[in-house]
Amino acid sequence: MALYAKAAEILERVEAKQGAIKTLVFDSKFKNIKQLFALVCETQKYSTILEEIIESTKLIKKTKIKMNLAKVLVYDFVIGKGLKCGGPWKALMLKHRSRLEAALARMKIKKNVSCNQALLPPNIQQSEGDLLPRYVRVNTLKTTVEDAIDYFKRDGFSYLGKAYRLDDLKLKGKSFVADLHLPDVLVFSAKTDFHDHYLYKAGHIILQDKASCLPAYLLNPSAGSVVLDACAAPGNKTSHLAAIMKNKGRLFAFDLDAKRLATMSTLLLRAGVTCQQLANQDFLKVDPDGSQYKDVEYILLDPSCSGSGMVCLRDEESSLQKDSGRLKALAAFQLHCLNHALRFPRLQRLVYSTCSIHTEENEQVVAACLQQNRSFRLVPGLQQWPERGLPPFTQCLRASATKTLTHGFFVALLERHTAETLKEQAAQISSPVAEMSSFIPSANEGKQEADDANVSENGDGEFQEASSTNMELDVALDAKATEEEIKILGGAKKKRKRRKKKRDVSTAETR
Repeated sequence: MALYAKAAEILERVEAKQGAIKTLVFDSKFKNIKQLFALVCETQKYSTILEEIIESTKLIKKTKIKMNLAKVLVYDFVIGKGLKCGGPWKALMLKHRSRLEAALARMKIKKNVSCNQALLPPNIQQSEGDLLPRYVRVNTLKTTVEDAIDYFKRDGFSYLGKAYRLDDLKLKGKSFVADLHLPDVLVFSAKTDFHDHYLYKAGHIILQDKASCLPAYLLNPSAGSVVLDACAAPGNKTSHLAAIMKNKGRLFAFDLDAKRLATMSTLLLRAGVTCQQLANQDFLKVDPDGSQYKDVEYILLDPSCSGSGMVCLRDEESSLQKDSGRLKALAAFQLHCLNHALRFPRLQRLVYSTCSIHTEENEQVVAACLQQNRSFRLVPGLQQWPERGLPPFTQCLRASATKTLTHGFFVALLERHTAETLKEQAAQISSPVAEMSSFIPSANEGKQEADDANVSENGDGEFQEASSTNMELDVALDAKATEEEIKILGGAKKKRKRRKKKRDVSTAETR
């Protein structure tokens, strides 16, 4: 019974974005780790099929057990190798055996397949997650990349040097390389396990997907600065920020879930982080003008999202249609978080990230935010990164199993633009530039709508398309543009007109 209770708990924590399956399983200290890991992964793989069986048989209504517990029990009972427990749960499954087996048989007949695996979509039958490299971030608070490489070499791994192309990350056996994009990341072959390794247990390495390392790397807070991690748990990004800051300065980290915050505290302690100030508090209720936070210069915002970028949680088309209302609610909540974050008076840089593949949570949220916050602009990040945001938001980064060999991710870097930087920009404008195409939405900003999105997930968060326009007109003619911006851009236009007139006269004289 302990196996199924623990498996159900881990599935719930994965859904709550408290960590990856492998990390949560190995950190659980369960007696038979391999058995638990296999059950969780297989249940997750068949999740949609199991839900359909459970709903068609009304199992939850008849038994009063929770969905994730029902999933692990039903998986082992009708798809796996049989229940590995006795007692009331086995009796419960035996009582409903005929209904459960009949529901599975009907699904096979409907889809005209003969085996259980054939019920899975093609992309899940051969999981992309099995092909992704094992990424290891070296924790520079405790060691150096060079020392970590030397340790792994002495431990029997073969170091192949720095990677120069994505194909170099497709490794086999005990080979490893230094990543081609991120200087503190080492790359090992898929499924390499470090959970029992000394460097992991001592906090010298962090097991973190490469795409998840991008937000802190792009934010790049200077040592001694004041940084805020808005939705911090489970804490990998927080420890990365502390490493970049060299543990100098102040690092505020918020999370609404007390259990996740406690787990994060343990992780940060193991990583040697000392500059953090943790708060079990809703980031949206933090006063940007409060004396404690008025000096915040950098913010990392990785809010709740659909998790659709995590390979083992990939949405299918049917579930996407079913969850369209949830996507709108999440987008409304994410936009509200962004707008709130940009209210901090001394904020200079902000990174917005999600582990989602959906435009609604990514480019559309950024577009709405920029439309409502004219003093902030997108900044291009990591020019050599192979996958960019959807046009016209190519300054943003996207990540995927196929193009970057990572889980799905989205990252946008925003910077505050002062009057001086606006003037420099205006002076450089010589022709219409990047169009803000039909992605630009308008969204409900009211607190009630965002609260609904966060709590009940029924907020509308509707986006409306706006016509394309160039950056000059978008800034200078928009009703929300400041008088100072209009003057700056207006002056730049007059200068161009004068230069054009001189060129016309000169051309006429030459002719």
